[in-house]
Amino acid sequence: MAFELTAAEETHRQVLEKWRNAMDLVGPGPLEPHFEDAAQAVSWIPAEGHWVDLGSGAGFPGIALAARHPETQVSLVESRQKRAVFLKQVLLRSGLPNAEVLHQRTEGLSLDHYQGVISRAYKPPQEALEEAKKLLQTSGIAVLLLAKLEIPKCPGMEVFHVERYLIGGKERSAVGFRKID
Repeated sequence: MAFELTAAEETHRQVLEKWRNAMDLVGPGPLEPHFEDAAQAVSWIPAEGHWVDLGSGAGFPGIALAARHPETQVSLVESRQKRAVFLKQVLLRSGLPNAEVLHQRTEGLSLDHYQGVISRAYKPPQEALEEAKKLLQTSGIAVLLLAKLEIPKCPGMEVFHVERYLIGGKERSAVGFRKID
């Protein structure tokens, strides 16, 4: 592994290793690329305040965000009960005090409430960005993790940063948008 996991991320990895097949949390193959992707994606984020990880699933990238930005409150939103139970186990065992699991659909979240929204494979990028805009306060930040650098456009959202990196020889990117309206 070319990067260091935090203690919370190592606990996340251990729990995921146990639960991955029974819960269909991640596909086959090594887990390290998922952790490296999340760590790279959150490394540059000016995270502060309350952030939300939409469709948290196996905890990527929300757990990395909470672990690497302890001053930030992170809500992991997951509508599927089994995955929400998994996420609660990770948080219980890792002791991350700045993260919580919200077992609900994103449509029930407070509008104009969050300083940040992050998403990886939650919905198609355009839809994820439009949903993020509704949840963000003015000047809030949305970060989308993308396998292909096809940057979506959304009125009232402007790109302020593109972080490109390689995971297993494949290009990935984390694109930062700021709400301007």
